[in-house]
Amino acid sequence: MHKNSDFMAEKKSDLGNSSTEGTADEIKMKLSRLKAKLKDSKRKKPITTPKSTPKKITVKKKEVKKQAEAKKKEVKKQAEAKKKAKKQAEAKKKEDKKKAEEEEQAKKKAEEEAKRTYEEELEEQLTEEQITDFQIHKTDMDKLINHVCEIVATYGNNGIHQSDLWKKLKLTSRDGSRLALKLERMGLITREKILLKGRWTYKLIIIKSPIGTDSLSGAPCLVCPVESKCSLDGDISPKTCQFIEDWVLIELKTKKSK
Repeated sequence: MHKNSDFMAEKKSDLGNSSTEGTADEIKMKLSRLKAKLKDSKRKKPITTPKSTPKKITVKKKEVKKQAEAKKKEVKKQAEAKKKAKKQAEAKKKEDKKKAEEEEQAKKKAEEEAKRTYEEELEEQLTEEQITDFQIHKTDMDKLINHVCEIVATYGNNGIHQSDLWKKLKLTSRDGSRLALKLERMGLITREKILLKGRWTYKLIIIKSPIGTDSLSGAPCLVCPVESKCSLDGDISPKTCQFIEDWVLIELKTKKSK
C-alpha cells in the first residue's frame, strides 16, 4: 500500500514536471510566432499616422485661413475708412475754399460799396442831358456858377472839399453834388475822389473861371480916355497900365472881405 502511494506520487510528480515543461515550450513557441508576425507586419505594412492627425491639421488650416480672411477684411475696412476720411477732408477743404472765396468777394463788394459816393450813384441814375441842364429853382445859375468858380479858384491847386463849399453856399448835398457834376461837364472844375473822416467824397479844383459881365464891372478900360491908343506893344499898354493894376488890387481886396 505504501509502495503504491509512493508510486502514484512519483508519477504525479513526473506528470507535473512534463506538464510544466510542455507549457513553457508552448509559451516560447507562441512568443516566437508573435515575434515573427510582428516582424513580418513591420516589413509589409507602412507606418500610418493616426486617424485623428489629419483632422487636427485640417482644423488648424481652416483656423489660419479664417484668421487671414478676417485680417484681410480688417485691412480692407481700414483702407475704405481712410479713403472715406480723405474724401471728406477734400470735400471740407473744397467747401472751406469756396466759403473763403465767397467771404472775400463779399468783403470786396462791401469795400466797393463803401467807396461809392452819392455822385457816382447820381451819374448812374441821371442822363448826360439831366446833368448838364441842371437848374436850382429860383436861382440865377450863371451867377451861381461864376460865384462857385471864384471860390474854388481861391484855393488854387489844393482845391476845396465840396462839403465845405456847399456849406458856404448854403446848398443841400443833393443840389451841390448835381452842381459839381454840371461844372465838371462844363470843363470848369475837376473832381478828385478822397477819403475824408472815414467817408469818400470829392475835392473840387478849378480848371478855368468863366468870364461874365460881372467880372468886367468897374474895369477902367470901359471908360479909359486913351483906350484908342492902347496896345500891347505901344507906349500905352495894359501891361504897364496903372489904372488896371489899381482896379485888380481893389477887386482882390473886395473878394477877400467877402
